[in-house]
Amino acid sequence: MNFYTQYSDTLTEQLNTFDWNLVEQLVEAVMTVWQNEQRLFICGNGGSAGNAVHLANDFIYGVNPCGRAIDAEALSANSAVLTCLGNDLGYEHIFSHQVSVKAKSGDLLIVLSGSGNSANIVRALAQAKSQGVKTCAILGYSGGEAKALADLPIHFPVNDMQISEDLQLIVGHMLMRRLNTLITS
Repeated sequence: MNFYTQYSDTLTEQLNTFDWNLVEQLVEAVMTVWQNEQRLFICGNGGSAGNAVHLANDFIYGVNPCGRAIDAEALSANSAVLTCLGNDLGYEHIFSHQVSVKAKSGDLLIVLSGSGNSANIVRALAQAKSQGVKTCAILGYSGGEAKALADLPIHFPVNDMQISEDLQLIVGHMLMRRLNTLITS
């Protein structure tokens, strides 16, 4: 089997064996945020940080290009905030501090993580829960600590960081398209 076939087979296996009802639960959670004019926050590290920025853009625009969409923010997007908090409070606080300042009860936090064990992801989930913010985690590998902390863990048990990150975007794009059909119909 060549490399490309193996990669695509691993991704396809994850897609074909996943319980998509979990994503429909996330659709319902985001619809509630939209209906109540609340906020959606997304965060992750490395490639997952890039995915958070990408998906925030999709929710702000792609969900409803001609009307009110989702008030979404990628907590990984502002380099000045990230470097300030990392330097002054410690890297493990770069997302939890932003949640403590920006989020309100009823908002939604989606964390994107391959391992689910990054200290800043775990702290963000704990902070959100302490404020009454609903939480979702899109995870790979074993799901780590984040799997147990999130209100809605969407876990793909694959030991591959790139496929984990691919799946974050696939779930995000499915979510955006489903929300678009619900909001614009």
